[in-house]
Amino acid sequence: MDNKRTIMVVDDNPDIVTIVKTILEVKGYGVQSAFSGQEVFNLLSEQKPDLIILDIMMPQMDGLEVLTRLKEDSGTATIPVILLTAKVQYEDVLGGYKMGADYYITKPFTSTQLINGINLLLGEAKT
Repeated sequence: MDNKRTIMVVDDNPDIVTIVKTILEVKGYGVQSAFSGQEVFNLLSEQKPDLIILDIMMPQMDGLEVLTRLKEDSGTATIPVILLTAKVQYEDVLGGYKMGADYYITKPFTSTQLINGINLLLGEAKT
């Protein structure tokens, strides 16, 4: 993979970031890690990822606020966003999609769920 796709993983739980990062790196993706909503925007000024995996429940700026800001900015509006969250209620899922999420995965999750969601959004063949 010469032009390695980059995925930003955003979660305030370092264990989740490590797990997702490991899954993605094994599949050949470059990974950026952010542990807060503010950190997302600091990183975006340096490099725009091909996809963002975003937790909803974070302190200060939650994932839905991050999602809203991403979708309102013409520079980041087209970056696909997967919400990866413990919020499993139908209303939460629907709300995430209504706010602009491209895919929704609930915790606990499997590596297959994660990779299938990424493949769906990035248009890559199943491996």
